Amino acid sequence: MPATTPNTTPALSLTGVSKSYGAVRALTDVSLDVLPGRVHALLGENGAGKSTLMGVASGSVQPDRGDISVDGEQVPGLTTDAATRIGIAIVHQHPAVLPDMTVAENIRVAVPAGRMHGGSSRAWMDGLLRTVGSTVRLQDRVDALGVAQKQLLEVAKAVALEPKVLILDEPTAPLGADQTEMLFEQVRQATARGCAVIYITHRMAEVRRIADEVTVLRDGKVRGRSRVADVDDDALLRMIIGRELAAAFPPKNTASHDAPEVLDVEGLSGEGFHEASMTVRRGEIVGLAGIVGNGQSEFLRALAGLVRSTGRITLDGRPITGRVLVDATAYMPADRHAEALMTTMSVRENAAVSALPALATAGVVDRERERSAVDEEVRRLAVKTASIDTNVMALSGGNQQKVVLARALLADPKILLADEPTQGVDVGARAEIYQIMRDVAASGVPVVVVSSDAKELEGLCDRVVVFSRGHVVGELNGDEVTEENITSRVVGAVTLRKQQAGPTSQSRRGSRLRHLAKGDYAPSVILALVILALGAYTFAHNTRYLAPFNVSSVLTLLSALAFIAMGQTVVIMTGGIDLSLGPLAGLLVVISSFFLVDGTTPGAIVLALVIMIVVAAASGLLNGVLVRYGGFTSVAATLTLYIGLQGVSLLLRPFQGGFISTEITDLITATTGSVPLAFIAAVVVAVGLELALRLTPWGRGLRAVGSHEDSARRLGVKVNRTHVLAYVVAGLLTFLGALLLMAQIGVGDPTQGVSYTLSSITAVVLGGASLLGGRGSFIGTLLGAALIQQLLNATTFLDLGQSWQYFFQGFLILVAAAVYTQARIRSRRAT
Repeated sequence: MPATTPNTTPALSLTGVSKSYGAVRALTDVSLDVLPGRVHALLGENGAGKSTLMGVASGSVQPDRGDISVDGEQVPGLTTDAATRIGIAIVHQHPAVLPDMTVAENIRVAVPAGRMHGGSSRAWMDGLLRTVGSTVRLQDRVDALGVAQKQLLEVAKAVALEPKVLILDEPTAPLGADQTEMLFEQVRQATARGCAVIYITHRMAEVRRIADEVTVLRDGKVRGRSRVADVDDDALLRMIIGRELAAAFPPKNTASHDAPEVLDVEGLSGEGFHEASMTVRRGEIVGLAGIVGNGQSEFLRALAGLVRSTGRITLDGRPITGRVLVDATAYMPADRHAEALMTTMSVRENAAVSALPALATAGVVDRERERSAVDEEVRRLAVKTASIDTNVMALSGGNQQKVVLARALLADPKILLADEPTQGVDVGARAEIYQIMRDVAASGVPVVVVSSDAKELEGLCDRVVVFSRGHVVGELNGDEVTEENITSRVVGAVTLRKQQAGPTSQSRRGSRLRHLAKGDYAPSVILALVILALGAYTFAHNTRYLAPFNVSSVLTLLSALAFIAMGQTVVIMTGGIDLSLGPLAGLLVVISSFFLVDGTTPGAIVLALVIMIVVAAASGLLNGVLVRYGGFTSVAATLTLYIGLQGVSLLLRPFQGGFISTEITDLITATTGSVPLAFIAAVVVAVGLELALRLTPWGRGLRAVGSHEDSARRLGVKVNRTHVLAYVVAGLLTFLGALLLMAQIGVGDPTQGVSYTLSSITAVVLGGASLLGGRGSFIGTLLGAALIQQLLNATTFLDLGQSWQYFFQGFLILVAAAVYTQARIRSRRAT
């Protein structure tokens, strides 16, 4: 530990901080001083208020009262971006990562360019990742990363800021031993620079190794402070839980070595593990040990029937495979938020979901039986919740894990499989979970546990199977199951990972294809090929298809749709949708028909354009305000405006009228050769927006809020402003499309713009954008619009009826959605 610094002014001081959520008091008059160059441990059970306090310190939570000072200067109204500017960085317990963006883009969103040595150097970012022990590539999509790698990315972002105050909230929970050592080295280097570190953990051993001072919270209040050297573990535990804690680990089943075998696995192989064998006897808990990423978690998923594997699994003497294996097992994943919990649903719904068939009569769930079953399990597991209808995310981490365990037990499994079952769980809840697992094993259900904590494996497991590079390299039994032996077997293994068969060139080619399929531009490549193929086919049947007049007409029509669809892309990128863009385009054309007529003056032209721009921007602003501040969904808000705008158009022009000046329409539809200038402008705008999307803070913020709004907010992105601006930009791009629509129809027609709503959404989907937000491409949208317009035109040259236009558009939407979904599923499997 670093020596005491002579600087006694706290780097961070929290004084009299209180925070309530309704009737629940999360913090009550909490004070905390953290000195520069020191590590201050913050301990407490889940729900004690630690994360809330650190939310206050990092600006993501606003206290009801209390003061925050940095280097002796008070900071009123601290926000996340202000915290970053003054030198406060936080590594969240649940990483604030943006899953739809790459590793490099995540770093760029979190780290100001000025803090990157050498600007946005990829070499610098790659070195940063290696410093914290991460093995990921900068181009990897974050949603394909494991829990540990996401955590290391979170650490890397914080380290890159070189902060005055570094907050680490359960940083080692998903990490292996080597990664934990590298993290501790980063902590030592930070304190050596004078950085103050706040370290939240549930592991006493880590407090002893890394911390100088310790503060304990319980029920939102400070229960004790001390230098680490002046307090023992028993005293800390009493402060943490308010009582004496019984032995953390329940007694083992000493007679288990003579019990009959219940589960027998022989020669199981799959992605990441090879020829793995093991047995579990009645009453036993068997642990799987190994450095994270060495195949033990993949092996556990194979036992659950969740991934493909070869080999033999026998339960109670009978082989078990396929769907029967899935139904017989209860699997508890390491990342409960991503894989186990339905975060918008209640405790009851989460706990009962696997048992619904058993709780149903004639396919209808008996609500009383469901409530009774969940109530009983919640009481048995001592889940702390106001009611079983409480949203599961309102519970502490330990109680959330108990809900996952309740689901597993309600399913009445034949095998219980748990991957890091106490990750992010406090000491009290951890002891309760250990006892529950021991009771399950004693009932005759095989229990298999993966843990990166050798001490946990020693205390909980009867036998431990050690993995290295995908192979089983040893087994420890009885008294051999010690932390020292487990660690020795793990670090001393020399087994090499089995290489996959197949030509190297094919593997490389497959890797490149997978990488392309996972990128945002894969749909663009496919669309370009389809456009060329359709063009060649149509030309082969009718050579007039490529006549200059037809090419010019198609590109002009395409340009109008392209601008409106690009506006739709901006909104969809945030996870919203704008149904009002079509009627907005129609209203703008109607407005122009009152001004841009034959004999109009230059002043009237300017006035018309100004009015159209103001209406377009105001429409977007109204949509944005309704969505972000009015509590409307994007569908409800924009559908309301859809009806309103269409009504105004019909009020102004009940029938067609107001012919647009031919001089103006000729100017807008001017060409160079057979290529309209408007099409060239559309291409330029698409390229410009694409570059902005990838390279500017606006573009990264847009993708960030669509990828994961809460993470974006914690990273300092102005979420509300980004959403509102997206709708305004969509309105302004629709204005450009309306100018081209006006030139095409040449008259004020209140019904002409409506169809562009569906067409714009179709173009965006074809271009590969996710309707959930975060992913997409303006180039893809342009090509999607081109394919739609090409189809409409090709049906004429192929002598097909108008109905085929709708058939083809519907087919394209289905194909685009199916291809996109399958690409994402396969990309996840490949990683």
